Parts: sequence; C-alpha cells; structure tokens
Amino acid sequence: MAFTSALLKSGMFAGTALALSACDTMTDMPDERIGSATLVLANGQPAGTAQLLASETGVTLAVAATGIAPGEHGFHLHTTGSCKRPDFTSAGGHLNPQNRSHGSLSPRGSHFGDMPNLTIGAGGSGTITVDLPGTRTQAEEWLFDSDGTAVVIHAQPDDYRTDPTGNAGDRIACGVLERG
Repeated sequence: MAFTSALLKSGMFAGTALALSACDTMTDMPDERIGSATLVLANGQPAGTAQLLASETGVTLAVAATGIAPGEHGFHLHTTGSCKRPDFTSAGGHLNPQNRSHGSLSPRGSHFGDMPNLTIGAGGSGTITVDLPGTRTQAEEWLFDSDGTAVVIHAQPDDYRTDPTGNAGDRIACGVLERG
C-alpha cells in the first residue's frame, strides 16, 4: 500500500509538472486546485487521482492512474457524479453540454468530456494532463452542476470518432470530482 501511495503522489506531481510545462505565460499557469477525484477500480482498490487546476483563463485536468493494464485507454468526463461498482454505468454518458458528436475526429466537434487516450506503462501506471476547452467559468459550470461529474477510465482505447462512446469498451475505473 505504501508503494501505491508513493506512486500516486509521484504521478500527481508529474501531472502537475506537465500541466505547468504546457503554459505559455504566467497568466496561463494553473495556480489554484478547484477540484479532485479519487479513482477506484471495480473491485474497490485505488486506481489513482484526478486534479482540476485552474488559471485565470481555463481549467486543466491532471490524472495519475495505477493498477491498470498496460496500453492505451479511453478516458472521459461523464455526466453524473456517481461511481457505483462494478460497472460504473451510474456515471451516465460523456459530459456533452454543447450537444456535439463524439471524438476529436468528428467534423461537428467533440464532447466537452472527450479526452485523449491515457497511456498506461508496463508497470501499470500512467499520467496525462489535458487543458479543457472553453473558459474557466464554463468549465466550472459544467463540471460542478447539480448532479456532478465523474472521471472514467475505459478498458480499450478511444477511436476518437464512434458516437457516442468512442468504442472504448467497459468502464474499469471511476472517480467523482469534488470541489476544492
């Protein structure tokens, strides 16, 4: 358990460092944590963390995951802040407040909750940092609505085009985003 805790902490720091390295100016740098989630696997074991970091202009999502099979995995923001095991279907569909098609390859634009694939290394862990589209105000409104938002990791990679799910397979990890 101590190894997992250390791994999660190092992944969190790596994700935060990646978020900071993507900024062009000081006003773009995330300077406030506005939310977080603890990810769990279907068996209840810890699977990592998700951090929402904000700047004056936008929001960045930093995820550190562990205990997941190596390879590419789709991950998304889902419409409901609920992660009932074992299948996490309580999280609903992808967060899509603008009623768009799924995936970055869609000519109609992607869901707000569509993220690039998460790469898990041979040791079963990985990190990713994503700048969310839109303004900080929009992101906070959509993420912290009345029924909340979940971060979900899928068994397979997202193909970036199959509507509405990206053909990413079963939901294998989930965490509910909480303010603060």
